[in-house]
Amino acid sequence: MTRDGHGFENEILTIEEVAAYLRLTPQTIYRWAQEKRIPAVKLGKEWRFRRSIIDQWLDAQILADDSGFGHLKRQR
Repeated sequence: MTRDGHGFENEILTIEEVAAYLRLTPQTIYRWAQEKRIPAVKLGKEWRFRRSIIDQWLDAQILADDSGFGHLKRQR
């Protein structure tokens, strides 16, 4: 839980925080946000990201057929 009592899944991140979390440069995250390659919302002049949505997006990227990890998808 965060200090305000809300779970980390509701945590709102900046470009710099997402970049550190994903171990990418802030420039890459900024470009991806502009290109709509990563889920983000622009509030005024600033981009913001919800940690839980970034985690879901990352899981989808990892399990994509062309990622090399597609075989890890659950068989239905």
